[in-house]
Amino acid sequence: MRLFLIGLLICFGACGEETPDSREPGGKLRIVATTGMVADMARNVGGDLVTVEALMGPGVDPHLYQAAPSDLRKLRAADVVLFNGKGLEGKMGKILADLAKRKRGAAITELIREEELIGDNPHRSAPRHVDPHVWFDVALWSRCAAVVADTFSAADPTNADRYRRNAERYENRLVGDLDAWVRTRIATIPVEQRVLITSHDAFRYFGRAYNVEVRGLQGISTASVAGVKDVELMVKLIIDRKIKAIFVETSVSPKAIEAVREHVRRGGHEVANGGELFSDAMGDTPETSNYEGMIRHNVETLVRALR
Repeated sequence: MRLFLIGLLICFGACGEETPDSREPGGKLRIVATTGMVADMARNVGGDLVTVEALMGPGVDPHLYQAAPSDLRKLRAADVVLFNGKGLEGKMGKILADLAKRKRGAAITELIREEELIGDNPHRSAPRHVDPHVWFDVALWSRCAAVVADTFSAADPTNADRYRRNAERYENRLVGDLDAWVRTRIATIPVEQRVLITSHDAFRYFGRAYNVEVRGLQGISTASVAGVKDVELMVKLIIDRKIKAIFVETSVSPKAIEAVREHVRRGGHEVANGGELFSDAMGDTPETSNYEGMIRHNVETLVRALR
């Protein structure tokens, strides 16, 4: 795999600074996105001017995703490559960063200011790992639409105005409708019961934006492993505070969180499985295969389990 990744970089380096545009006049831009969330934003901004393919489908963990030979063909054929950035794509990060320099591509979170990001180290002078899960703050995520519009406009200047209008409409819908709805629904859960416990620490932007206490068994990346001490502390928290429910994630193995439930049960407290949440990947149903549906599913799952 390491040799393959090196080969990818060499190949893209040999491609030069730009890949010739082989589209027919009036043809659609070919977009390759990494995750479903990025792909969904590309579809909303691009509309009928683009075709979009996501490399990582439902249930795929981007932290651990490894590029395959078929990915090389898709990336080379794309007019634009979009990715989340901030370390989300893990093993593909270097490839994508290099590709963005050589093709019409971008990390769509690139313009989010440092002070708006969440890190796992509060000491600014120390190395800081940024939490990449910005899509769980709907208003923050909506601003990435402008980056997508600018990237599409650079590749297709003729339709720049349409891309920007689409981005503005999508941003307004996310902030005016979805973000407002999330706040209304979360407000129905008593504050003391707003504790979200999951397999890995993917929901801190959600917690900050909507006043929910968030605890993850693993760190911000599923590449980290929960130790015995992590499990013990989580079990103690659940028992001491009589937490009602904990949640599994569709893109993360449920074994660790189910082990926590078993230890809690042995400690004399029953904690329910509150249901499945979409964290690093969207779903495969019409209701959950888009960003807005994914968020609505998660919020309704939380409300049912915690209220």
